[in-house]
Amino acid sequence: MNNEQLWQAILGEIELSLSRANFTTWFKNTFISSLENGRAIICVPNTFTKAWLEKKYHKEIAGAFKNLCALEIKEILYKVETKKESPLNDLIKRAKTENIAENKPKIINRFGLNNRYVFETFIVGKNNELAHAACQAVAANPGHAYNPLFIYGGVGLGKTHLLQAIGHELSKKTEKILYVSCEKFTNDYVQSVRNGQAKDFKDHYRNVDLLLIDDIHFMGGKDGTQEEFFHTFNELHQTNRQIVISSDRPPKAIPALEKRLLSRFEWGMIADISAPDVETRIAILETKCREKNYKLDKEILAYIANNITSNIRELEGALNRLIAYYEFNNSLPSIESTKNVLAGIISNFQSKSTTAKTIIEAVSKFFEINIKDIIGQSRKKELVVPRQIAMFLMRKEINSSYPSIGQELGGRDHTTAMHAYNKIAKECQEDERTKQNINSIKQLIYNG
Repeated sequence: MNNEQLWQAILGEIELSLSRANFTTWFKNTFISSLENGRAIICVPNTFTKAWLEKKYHKEIAGAFKNLCALEIKEILYKVETKKESPLNDLIKRAKTENIAENKPKIINRFGLNNRYVFETFIVGKNNELAHAACQAVAANPGHAYNPLFIYGGVGLGKTHLLQAIGHELSKKTEKILYVSCEKFTNDYVQSVRNGQAKDFKDHYRNVDLLLIDDIHFMGGKDGTQEEFFHTFNELHQTNRQIVISSDRPPKAIPALEKRLLSRFEWGMIADISAPDVETRIAILETKCREKNYKLDKEILAYIANNITSNIRELEGALNRLIAYYEFNNSLPSIESTKNVLAGIISNFQSKSTTAKTIIEAVSKFFEINIKDIIGQSRKKELVVPRQIAMFLMRKEINSSYPSIGQELGGRDHTTAMHAYNKIAKECQEDERTKQNINSIKQLIYNG
């Protein structure tokens, strides 16, 4: 593995601990220029980035070198130097962990869409089949099937992949496609106000056949941005142009979101993506291995899938670390060495394992009520429902026995826990809001 491939692997690991915005801001146009005699020289595009990496991210960079590089790195230096057409820029643009085994970079097309994010490469499982089907329906009949389409789920579960897959499919029919993050929409709006370019802004966002907006939850509390998006939404919707939105939570759970926007987000289809089950996780790992042209035994893939359960990004991060290690050391994969290489990731993940306590804490946080009230004896409706949801999740997510659930929730009888489970399970089938609340709480449990 050469320096470029090593740096790609290091960036892939660092990305897992940073927001997309921070990752893009501070690691774009960086690369390893030298790696010898225990010293690594990292080139950066300007002095400001150099100072920031030295002060803020040196620890993360050093840790990634330790995990992925077989050589002992005693010193890391940062140097201002640019490199034309670095293949690492594509990794930054995607803000996704990329293939460390390939020399050829992925291409971002003219719409800003990653060419890997198409329907053909999306792994469908029980956790995402509704969202996948809704996206395919929109791609087949834009502006009419589901408009808007609102997809929500935790970090690293495939929301961006599905949004961009719609964009790829519709790019065969129209050139008027716009894919942006909520942050980009907000920044463009602020700049247009500051520079007196409101008309240019409106023309840019309203003269499209398909508007794809990622991470809409960041719009909460931004009054001016919400006002402008409200009018943009109306203009597009009234003329049957498609709007697709992603969020880490359902519309009702977005804080400080105006009621008129909430109402419009609920006009079309709301589809959730949850954490993949073990079969889907194995299928994802197998697909990634094929993409990287790297073979790993099923025993190794099953070990990764059984120990890293919350999202696809963490799965990819573990796989990338593993392949980087074997390629750099030119060694054959084995289950024993896999356990050693991934020990840090898996022990960290297991330290966050789900327990009755973490479920009760997540329910308390979601409903904004005191834990003492959840396990207390009050029969007020605003406490009974969260308590029943906690019982349901303890049974569903960690397979607690009904007697133990009753004990965790204030020493209640096992029949109370059984009744709560059956009641909430039925409501999940019949009531969309209950289902959305359960999924939002699960995101708090697994992603914090």
